[in-house]
Amino acid sequence: MNPNGSLAPKNSGAANKGENTATDVAVQTQTIDGVTMPMDAVPPTGETITESNTANFMVDVIEASMVVPVIVDFWAPWCGPCKTLGPSLEKLVREAAGLVRMVKINVDENPELSTQMRIQSIPAVFAFKDGQPVDGFAGALPESQLKAFIKKLTDGAQSPLDVALEQAEAALEAGDTASAGAIFAQIVAENPENPPALAGLIRTALSGGNVAAAKEIIDGLVPGLRTKPEIVAAAAQLELAQQSEETGDVQDLRDKLEHNENDHPARFDLAIALYGLKQNEAAINELLELFRRDRKWDDEAARKQLIKIFDALGAADPLVVEGRRKLSTLLFS
Repeated sequence: MNPNGSLAPKNSGAANKGENTATDVAVQTQTIDGVTMPMDAVPPTGETITESNTANFMVDVIEASMVVPVIVDFWAPWCGPCKTLGPSLEKLVREAAGLVRMVKINVDENPELSTQMRIQSIPAVFAFKDGQPVDGFAGALPESQLKAFIKKLTDGAQSPLDVALEQAEAALEAGDTASAGAIFAQIVAENPENPPALAGLIRTALSGGNVAAAKEIIDGLVPGLRTKPEIVAAAAQLELAQQSEETGDVQDLRDKLEHNENDHPARFDLAIALYGLKQNEAAINELLELFRRDRKWDDEAARKQLIKIFDALGAADPLVVEGRRKLSTLLFS
């Protein structure tokens, strides 16, 4: 392990993976942690997450890593950061559904192995592949970095869960709310606290015009889930949908502005109505114009509504990127 806590990757000397060219052979599957997957993606015999020791390290880690990458978590019951890192890693390994395995080693019970691995502080994590240590880190990392660590270890391979989420998102984008809802619901049935799937159910309900169902899902979430980015975005979409139901006719609102361009309530309602019609760019522009005319109106309602729309569309949306730029320009002008 390097002084900074990282483990420099070694040349694993992995053999070239063979390609399956058969086209009419039935694919055998097995279910792991609630996710059905091909047998060739299933880890070696045993659980996805196991406890091991010095005596079994060769079998549980070295030999097992010849079939599937193995993450080794060196921890101890008295280690505070271990109590944060361990559960986060376990969650992500389960979500990987067989793409990786995890082995937990209690350093207090296995001092010889800790010395051999030159562990100076815990938590310490090593990744093994093809019988060799290929990566690692020390200390607790945020979930985003743990995901990147696993993605690198698995060469970016997608888990069955990721594939299912992509299929559901594609169906929703295509307007197939029935298929999208069914996939999202199946994921939630297996993991009731999966933020992307829960957010997907909310957005599917909204796409089908069922605002009440979307609200019921959000109301039933535990507080910790409501702060997840995916849920925040879906909740913003729900709130905007509820607002859109209460606005007037677009043409009537435009007529009001024709008579009085400083009719701020009419411009605000027009922006909400336009968003409800999926005219997002026009909605953002009306709110920017309102903010330009009177940023303090109704306790900065225009700015707050813009943020709500930005949350609903997502940070990567080009309209959001441009809208934030224009808002910042107005704020500092």
